[in-house]
Amino acid sequence: HLFGDIVKVTPSSKVVGDMALFMTTNQLTPEEIFKKGDTLSFPDSVKQLFRGDLGQTHGGWPAALQKIILKDTPPYTDKPNAHIAPVDFERELVAFKNQYDENVSEEDFLSYKMYPKVFDEFYKFKKFFGDVWVLPTTAFYYPLNANEEIIITLDRGKNLLVRFLYISEPNDEGVRDVFFKINGQTRSVAVKDASIQVKKELHYKVQSEKEIGATLQGKLIAVLVNEGDEVKKNQPLFTVEAMKMESTITAPHQGIINKVYLKSGVLVEQDDCVVAFE
Repeated sequence: HLFGDIVKVTPSSKVVGDMALFMTTNQLTPEEIFKKGDTLSFPDSVKQLFRGDLGQTHGGWPAALQKIILKDTPPYTDKPNAHIAPVDFERELVAFKNQYDENVSEEDFLSYKMYPKVFDEFYKFKKFFGDVWVLPTTAFYYPLNANEEIIITLDRGKNLLVRFLYISEPNDEGVRDVFFKINGQTRSVAVKDASIQVKKELHYKVQSEKEIGATLQGKLIAVLVNEGDEVKKNQPLFTVEAMKMESTITAPHQGIINKVYLKSGVLVEQDDCVVAFE
């Protein structure tokens, strides 16, 4: 209803979900959105929706809320593709292959152009884990039981007989040795047990209005300012990713960055201090 009672269907349904998650995590009511909106850093998808990146809704967006969300960013009222630069497929495909490898296809390139981050994560996953689609579905989703055996078909007439044996106790770093047999030969691989909390780094929490912290629990994927930088109001400071939702936190006022507490790539909890003003 805040968004004008829009039709909730992909991709607008994801934006509605991002906004709902943002509000519940920060315990915000619709009334507080209008009251505190000038100090809030909304999820990037919400900004994109109200800017017009997903198109225009019938009757337009609620003007008051649009101003609160976009702040000083002007929206556009024409089609989103009017703001997209043309693609030189031949030149960019060559650059795409140079960035990844010669085996990527034109279809991969199209996926990258539409969803660059999703494709990059998929590519790195595939490079690290290999072609996991050859695994039987049950073995992909659920761990094998002791002495359970599966057949993995790599190609026509090329099968692997894999029997899971046992898992060792974790070492001081939370790493276990997993033992199994491949076609009758015993093999092992060292695997970090993510369920074991070896050491949890506690970050400094926001203590004053001059300190700007993470609004959500997630991964700090980009710190956009350095110590000593002079920033303007609503200038992006850092970006946090949580559950595939990115939120760019902006400066609540003009000032100079006194300290940057955290670097990109670290996991943050809500209210972990990232930057502080003088």
